[in-house]
Amino acid sequence: MKKASNLLLSKFNRQRSIKANPLLSRAYISENSPSSSSSSQFHSTGRHLQCCAKTREKSDLEEAFESGKTSGEMFRVFKDMEACFDERELGIASLKIGLKLDREGEDPEKALSFADRALKVLDQDGYLNKANRLLGRLEEEGIANVENIRPVLHAMQLELGNVKTAMGRREEALLNFKKALEIKEMTLGKDSKELGVGYRDLAEAYVSVLNFKEALPFGLKALEIHRKGLGHNSVEVAHDRRILGVIYTGMEEHEKALEQNQLSQRVLKNWGLSSELLRAEIDAANMQIALGKYDEAINTLKGIVQQAEKDNSKRCLEIACGNLVKKETVSPIEVAEAYCEISMLYENMNEFETAISLLKRTLAILEKRPQEQQSEGGVSARTGWLLLLKGEVPQAIPYLENAVEKLKDSFGSRHFGVGYIYNNLGAAYLELDRPQSATQIFAVAKDILDVSLGPHHADSIETCQNLSKAYSAMGSYTLAIEFQQRVIDAWEGHGPSTEELREARHALEELKTKARGTSTNRVPTKALPLPQYSLASRNSQPSISLTQNSASSIR
Repeated sequence: MKKASNLLLSKFNRQRSIKANPLLSRAYISENSPSSSSSSQFHSTGRHLQCCAKTREKSDLEEAFESGKTSGEMFRVFKDMEACFDERELGIASLKIGLKLDREGEDPEKALSFADRALKVLDQDGYLNKANRLLGRLEEEGIANVENIRPVLHAMQLELGNVKTAMGRREEALLNFKKALEIKEMTLGKDSKELGVGYRDLAEAYVSVLNFKEALPFGLKALEIHRKGLGHNSVEVAHDRRILGVIYTGMEEHEKALEQNQLSQRVLKNWGLSSELLRAEIDAANMQIALGKYDEAINTLKGIVQQAEKDNSKRCLEIACGNLVKKETVSPIEVAEAYCEISMLYENMNEFETAISLLKRTLAILEKRPQEQQSEGGVSARTGWLLLLKGEVPQAIPYLENAVEKLKDSFGSRHFGVGYIYNNLGAAYLELDRPQSATQIFAVAKDILDVSLGPHHADSIETCQNLSKAYSAMGSYTLAIEFQQRVIDAWEGHGPSTEELREARHALEELKTKARGTSTNRVPTKALPLPQYSLASRNSQPSISLTQNSASSIR
């Protein structure tokens, strides 16, 4: 079918060039006129042979262009075509290279330049429309056999639809796609797999213009044909169900959408089609959000982030957040929890700015609800911690101070979660050259963590280390050495040759040198990783996940 379309376009090109060049017309007359001189006949024949040679060259180039597997191969042939074809004739070729580049996704600017070149030619000249009218006349006047011309008509309608789609004229393109499908229906059997694909393609075209009601019957027809001819576990059936899931979502029939999506996922997983499966999982997450199944949606998103490339993961999370916005007034607390979970996914990708933005959005919801004070404190603490990691220390302090007040009211002043926030607040004060304030805060943090976790817990030791550094910054070396010795004693309980113990002993020697009046480099203060706080546990105490190696330095 594609070959027939290309043959027609080739013939149409040659017909156009004959009309446009009077020399070729005179050459043809001279060659066949009995009154022409022999000299005239000789020159005419020469020109005719040149024309034939050029026609063969163009035909060969067209064939080489169509057989190109990559955009690079097509582009190399296209450069040769520019010497033989005029700009109007290069319109379709430019469009095809543009579409190929777009599918490969490696050079969007180059794809756009080819598409722009094609559309300027095709829109100005009406080239495909002329070809389509020519075919229609051939069929109506009985000049060409209907059975022979239908494949060409079908290909031409598809080409017109693709061009109009590329130009953004999607509604007009639908008419061409529908006409192409009608030709398919007349040509193929009613149970043909290819006809089923045609129904699905038209359904997707309607989806692209958000006309889900019109898309539904075509999607169902595609499913019926493929399920009957290929069985429930065929890839074509999986693709049909995926597009039906999208259609039902657009119609806000979310239960039906999720059902079709899950059936599609099952088949795609069996066939090992990972890229198609990932696309279906992304659809599923948004369907779950629409149904208010936020926990399921978050679990789906976590799975997607683990297997997808970073850019795809980010795009998926952006879409999910866009859908969550619509649910803020309906289920504010559940949406706030989802924002918090998604922020941690961004955090794991080192996308701190986006993670912080989502936490701030969560706080905006929680601040309006006094009963969510505990949740607000946890989110505020995490926001401050991430700001510390980004080096935005002044911005972090108000969030950490707010977190301390909220969590003290919720859990009491001696809770270990409060101790962590005090430690991070002390690190922020020390970074801003407020060592006296830092010393006071570190002392409170140490007292809390010593009681709640024990003085030999790694995070309690780190807080003692920070207190020693704060005293050193104040010039109180006697106290700094005292607390540094406590750090050493505590690390010795973890083994005689740990890296932490070696660092602690080195820090003690540095302090003794400072006390003797010699200036040395400043040792970094540690900000402890916060408890993994979930809004889901807002009616109980927050869970803790302590990983000393993830503690970050605030310099």
